[in-house]
Amino acid sequence: MQILSAFLFAFSANVDNLAVGVTYGIRKLKIGLLNSIIIAFMSCLGTFISMLLGKIICKFVPINITDAIGSFLLIGLGVWSIYESEKPLPNSDNNDKRSDHYKLLSYDELLNEPEKADLDNSGFIDLKESVMLGIALAFNNMGMGIGGSIIGLNILLTSILTFVLSLVFISLGCYLGKKITSSHLGKLSGIIAGFLIMSLGIYELLK
Repeated sequence: MQILSAFLFAFSANVDNLAVGVTYGIRKLKIGLLNSIIIAFMSCLGTFISMLLGKIICKFVPINITDAIGSFLLIGLGVWSIYESEKPLPNSDNNDKRSDHYKLLSYDELLNEPEKADLDNSGFIDLKESVMLGIALAFNNMGMGIGGSIIGLNILLTSILTFVLSLVFISLGCYLGKKITSSHLGKLSGIIAGFLIMSLGIYELLK
C-alpha cells in the first residue's frame, strides 16, 4: 500500500501540471522536452525538500500525534484546493503588457494563467520561464510534501513518482490542449486534486 499511497500523492500533486500543459496546448505555446524536464525536476525537488522538513518535524513530535497531524493537514489542503478552485480566475485583459511587469507576476497568476510564464511573448517557454513556472508548481506542493512525509510516505519513491508524473502530465496536457478549443481544466484540476488529497488523508487517518 506504500506504493499506492505514494502514487496517489504524486498523481494529485501533479494535476496542476496537467492543467498547465492543457493551457499551453490551447494557447499554442511550445515547451521543449528539456524545459519539461526542468519543470518536473523543480516539482520533484520541492516535494523532496518539503518531505525532509516533515521528517524533521517527526523527530520532535510523537508518532501517533504526527500521523494525525499529517492526515488532517492533507485533508485541510484538499478542502482548500477545492475552495480555491471555485474562486473566479484573474482578469487576463492586460496580457499584452505582461512583459513590462513580469517581475510582479504573483504565484497565483502563474498557476491560474500559466501562459503568462511566456514573458517575451515568443510562443515558446524557454529555460528562465520554465524555472519560474517550476518554482511556482514546487511551492504549490510544499504543504502536501510535509503532510505526506509526516504520514510516513517514502521520500525517495514519492519524489521519483512526482518527477515522472509531472513530466507525463505536462506532455499529455499539451497534447490534449491542442485537440480542444477551450477548457475549464484549471478549476477542474483543483477539484480533482482536492478530492484525491482528502482521500489520501482520510485513508491514512483511518488505517
